[in-house]
Amino acid sequence: MFGYYLHLALRSFKRNKALTALMVLAIALGIGACMTTLTVFHVLSGDPIPGRSGNLYYVQLDPQSMRGYQPGEEPSAQLTRFDAEELLREHRGDQQALMTSGSVSVTPERAGLVPFLSDSRYASADFFPMFDVPFLYGNGWSAKEDAAHARVTVISKSLNQRLFNGANSVGKTLRLDQSDFTIVGVLDDWKPTPAFYDMNQDTFGDREDVFLPFSTSRDLQMTRGGSLDCWNDPHDDPTGLNAPCVWIQYWVQLDTPAKAQAYRDYLTNYSEQQRKAGRYERPTNIRLRKVMEWLTFNKVVPSDVVLQLWLGFGFLLVCLVNTVGLLLAKFLRRSGEIGVRRALGASRMDIFKQCLVEAGMIGLAGGIVGLGLSLLGLWAVRMQPASYAKLAHLDLGMLLTTFVLAVAASLLAGLLPAWSAMQVTPAIQLKSQ
Repeated sequence: MFGYYLHLALRSFKRNKALTALMVLAIALGIGACMTTLTVFHVLSGDPIPGRSGNLYYVQLDPQSMRGYQPGEEPSAQLTRFDAEELLREHRGDQQALMTSGSVSVTPERAGLVPFLSDSRYASADFFPMFDVPFLYGNGWSAKEDAAHARVTVISKSLNQRLFNGANSVGKTLRLDQSDFTIVGVLDDWKPTPAFYDMNQDTFGDREDVFLPFSTSRDLQMTRGGSLDCWNDPHDDPTGLNAPCVWIQYWVQLDTPAKAQAYRDYLTNYSEQQRKAGRYERPTNIRLRKVMEWLTFNKVVPSDVVLQLWLGFGFLLVCLVNTVGLLLAKFLRRSGEIGVRRALGASRMDIFKQCLVEAGMIGLAGGIVGLGLSLLGLWAVRMQPASYAKLAHLDLGMLLTTFVLAVAASLLAGLLPAWSAMQVTPAIQLKSQ
């Protein structure tokens, strides 16, 4: 019967080409607007490290003074250097990494290249395995090299291409801030979106090109970036070991819920110890959030993207209302035909199914046209100056969603018209013929 319903739908389309075109256009416009905004939202709100995000936690402590204290408020978003190095030394997680952003001067040995500044990340050794960072050549440094303040570095694939024409540069020397570093690894393509590990930077922009041990960066007093918040006078060095300033991000990997609970208890005990020692003044206030919880807390998806998403669905709803009216007009105009079918033995449910198949066909055609409009809309998004704009691409999942949403929307729009059509009384229609 489904094939027969398709045949009837195609005949109906040919008889009412203008009305059919209007309905297809209405569905297509709604799907185009909705899928453009939904795709952008999907890209920006996705899991940046699937498979591992459930075991990675961001650590927050509250080392600030009582000045301006309000009970129940959120603790500092970053750690002091003392706390970060102490947690790293006590090593209570499966893996853990402290880090901060910075900027270094790169002096190329390659002829024709002049020195330039490059974004950098100062981190501890577990950064690479914990975040599942892929390597093209070599690997990251070890905890022993962290402790030895070794002058080693890992560079990005793009920087390796720029400096060494993409060749294996492991073991070569790279001059950073007037100091020589040995390259131990070259990253493969790696761009988690958003950059969850540091919410103090452009989370949708370019990633760092140079990675080196945090301990080495402090020895050489390399330029740091990102946010720094001090509650007392740090004197001449806000990044010193005992400076009353928070500026370091700290992540820990905990592979089971039991380990996560044990680590929360550990942070609570650590805070109590620091308060007894006189370093902390405020009551114990710790947070331990998973990756997706941390992104949600920081409202990583721009508010204008959320607004556009609601507007897209609103426009689709308007288009569906118009489609309902057009389908009602189309089906009721065929009351005589429906009455004849009923008189020849078709049940009300047969009429209902026939009308829904026709509505689904309109939705499918609208989805095809809407896909083209979505691609055009995403192209327009990529032309915008926002840092996330270049990420607006339709993946396979969203491609399938386009057609599923189009057909589902048209079927929903067809329910009322199909129900009205199935109420047609055959006797009255036959008498009027």
